[in-house]
Amino acid sequence: MKIATYNVNGVNGRLDVLLRWLGEAEPDVVVLQELKAPDARFPAKAIEASGYGAVWHGQKSWNGVAILARGKQPHLTRKDLPGEPEDEQSRFIEAIVDGIVIGGLYLPNGNPYPGPKFDYKLRWFRRLHDYAAELLELEVPVVLVGDYNVMPTELDVYKPERWKDDALFRTEVREAYQNLINQGWTDALRQMHPGERIYTFWDYFRNAYGRDAGLRLDHFLLSADLAGRLAKAEVDKHVRGWAHSSDHAPVWIELNDKIKRRK
Repeated sequence: MKIATYNVNGVNGRLDVLLRWLGEAEPDVVVLQELKAPDARFPAKAIEASGYGAVWHGQKSWNGVAILARGKQPHLTRKDLPGEPEDEQSRFIEAIVDGIVIGGLYLPNGNPYPGPKFDYKLRWFRRLHDYAAELLELEVPVVLVGDYNVMPTELDVYKPERWKDDALFRTEVREAYQNLINQGWTDALRQMHPGERIYTFWDYFRNAYGRDAGLRLDHFLLSADLAGRLAKAEVDKHVRGWAHSSDHAPVWIELNDKIKRRK
């Protein structure tokens, strides 16, 4: 089973890029972020024509998340993150596909630091932490995947000294991510690439992609049973180089049908 995440940075404006990549990569499940479209403008027909069922939670101009499944319809279970009923930002969606709970998320950026946007980011992280603990208690296969807007370690950021006061790299945010991991989740990309400098995002400015001056912002957190099935975790970096592409690249994992037995 191949599960992917892709911050498309505008699903309608970059629909041609998304459909091209879907045809090339053929993931079984895709989590999308930054749709930047209200529900009524989600390109459901074009995505269905490419062979994918979809559920989505849009928002005009900003945010927006979706889950796609190849050849089937995802079973929608949530369209918000518990803990702050007045929060109207479209940043979380959850569905079941082939018995796996897929939690798709777009964590707040949080800049500028300090300020209310940073405070909101930390509150959102606390809500995610609480809900993630509830999911683990269910003892079902779960993946929490998407754009976390955090570089967990210095290995995940080009020239980390330049980012120390940025909301994506502040100590409080990195600690929140680590606290999440400590519940019992596995960071799939780092698990498969320990010690490797690997990025998922390259800014549009200063030839960041050409210089490979990137950030690792997009993460897969796997429950223990899924971690035992993890076979691959990669970044489709070349997609970032396509014309009119998002500033993120697609990231994906492959799961074996059975848990790998350790010798």
